[in-house]
Amino acid sequence: MAPTTDEVTAALGGVLDPEIKKPITELGMVESVVVRTDGVVAVKILLTVAGCPMKDTLRRDTTAAVSKLEGVTGVEIELGVMSAEQRAALQTQLRGGVAEKEIPFSRPDSLTKVFAIASGKGGVGKSSVTVNLAVAMAAKGLSVGVLDADIYGHSVPAMLGVADERPTAVEDMIMPVPAHGVKVISIGMLKPKRDQVVAWRGPILDRALVQMLADVYWGDLDVLLLDLPPGTGDIAISVGQRLTSAEVIVVTTPQEAATEVAERAGTMAQMVHQRVAGVIENMSFLPCPHCGPEHRIEIFGTGGGVRVAETLSARLGYPIPLLGEIPLDERLRSGGDLGQPLTAADPTTPAAQILADIAQRLGGRPRGLLGRQLGLSPVGR
Repeated sequence: MAPTTDEVTAALGGVLDPEIKKPITELGMVESVVVRTDGVVAVKILLTVAGCPMKDTLRRDTTAAVSKLEGVTGVEIELGVMSAEQRAALQTQLRGGVAEKEIPFSRPDSLTKVFAIASGKGGVGKSSVTVNLAVAMAAKGLSVGVLDADIYGHSVPAMLGVADERPTAVEDMIMPVPAHGVKVISIGMLKPKRDQVVAWRGPILDRALVQMLADVYWGDLDVLLLDLPPGTGDIAISVGQRLTSAEVIVVTTPQEAATEVAERAGTMAQMVHQRVAGVIENMSFLPCPHCGPEHRIEIFGTGGGVRVAETLSARLGYPIPLLGEIPLDERLRSGGDLGQPLTAADPTTPAAQILADIAQRLGGRPRGLLGRQLGLSPVGR
C-alpha cells in the first residue's frame, strides 16, 4: 500500500539542507509531494540558488529518506529554484524574523548612479582610477561616495589620506568619512588596528558588503563608486546580487596578460545581469621626457583597452566604449602614496585631464530636483 502525503512529508522532515543544516520542510524548500497509485513518489524541491553546489547531496538524501517508507516503489526528484520573494522570506526566517536592512541603492526609485570598478588582475591601478574618478566627479559638483569593497586589499583610505580615520557611529548608523569632497567607507576603517589582517570567506564577505551599503548613512548621492577586488570572486558576485542596477567599468593595462583576464571580469558582469559601462586603459604609455607628449613610449604594449572593449562588445551583444587611455605619470602614483589624488593635487596634468573627462562622461551633470524627495511635510491650514 502506497504511503500517504503526510507520511512522505514527515519523512522529508528528516532531510537537512546540506549548508543551512535545517530540515528542508522548515525552510520552505518542499514545493509539492505527489504519491501515485503505483507507489512512485514525486517530490519537487526548491533550491535557494540555481547553481547550488550541494544539489546532488540534497537529491541523494531526499531519495534515501522517501525510499525507506513502506509501499514506495520509486522516487522522482524535481529541482526548482526559489523566487526572490521566497528567498527573502527564508532570509528573514533565518534571522529570527528580523528583516534585512534595506540597501538604498537597490531600490527601484533610486536615482544614484552606481559604478563597480573591476579588473581581471591586481596591479593595473584600479584603486587609483576609482579614487581619482571620485575626486574629479566631486570637483564637478556631484555628490559622490566611494565604497572600498576590496576587503583584503583595501587601499582607498590611504589614497585619500584618511587611512587613520574612523567613522562615527550614531546609534546603529555609520557616518562615512569625508575626504576631498567624497564620502568614503572601507573595511579598513572598521578594523580595531590598521595592520590587522582580514581573513573572511563567502557569507561573511557578503555580510560585510551589506553592512557597508545599508548601515552607512550615504545621504543623497549622485554617484557611488565601488572599488572591487580583482578577479571574479565572492564580492563581485555579491555586488551583482545586491546591486543589480550597478554598471561595471573594467580597468586594464595594454599588455596581453592583463587584457585576457580583464575580459573575464567584464563577462562576469553578464553572468550577474549587470551592464558594462566601458573600459579604461591605465598605464597606456609614457610621454617621452625628451621629445614631448606627442612621442609615446609604449612600455606595456599597445591596444589592450581597445581589444577588451571590442571583445566584450562582441561577447555581450552591445557596444562597450573605451572610455580613455591614462598615461603613466609618476605623480599619479605619488599622489596615491601621499593621500593627494592627482585630480585634486594637479588637475592640469594630462593624466588628470583624461580622468576628469571620463568622470564627466560617467557622472554627467548634477541631478536636478525632478524625482527627488524634498523632505517637506504639509502643514495644517
